[in-house]
Amino acid sequence: MNAKAISSPSSTVPGTVAEDTRQRLLNAALRLFAEQGFAKTSTRELAEAAQVNIAAISYHFGDKAGLYRAVYFEPMGSPEADITLFREAAHSLESALTALYASFLEPLRQGDASRLCMKLHFREWIEPTGLWDEELRTSIQPMHDVLVGVLVRSFGLPAPDDDVQRLAVLLVAPGVHLHIGRDVTDLVAPGLYDGPDAINLWCERMLTFGMAMVHAEARRRGVALRDDG
Repeated sequence: MNAKAISSPSSTVPGTVAEDTRQRLLNAALRLFAEQGFAKTSTRELAEAAQVNIAAISYHFGDKAGLYRAVYFEPMGSPEADITLFREAAHSLESALTALYASFLEPLRQGDASRLCMKLHFREWIEPTGLWDEELRTSIQPMHDVLVGVLVRSFGLPAPDDDVQRLAVLLVAPGVHLHIGRDVTDLVAPGLYDGPDAINLWCERMLTFGMAMVHAEARRRGVALRDDG
């Protein structure tokens, strides 16, 4: 094996070399953790797959758990939108959904890496290390709460009710399916993820259909939809 070793990781390592080493560890760890899980993947195996010295794991991530955490939480592609900004009345529901969908689908631009990330999350659900609970608490729940808050404001309600909660879940559900149902979609409707504009089209359609659901709920309630944007 032509390993690109790090003899003694230190602060004197050139930035580009250190960044390359870190990225190779992340890439190798994503594949191995997704395929084998945390417990069955050794630090030696990770280092060999990344073609680095095993000391690089502790240098960049502290330990195997730190590397797993980085692989699980670090976003792919563009930084995630700060959905909490849309608590402000200056932002319309449409602008909030636009940012949410764009952020939600950004990982799909990464091809195979997005599939491995989804597989890693499935593993975390059935072989929990505690990161799923943390993600639910620090990311998923806040995102849901903000979306509910925007809907409450848009409908002119004093507080959320069960149907607002249902609508928030349904607005996000298509994005979840685009991730977890990718293999099924490729079989039943091949080509929908192909091409440079595919993800942009998914975002546009999700916004169109999402806003249609919102308007349908407004009609059901007999209220005029507010647009604060």
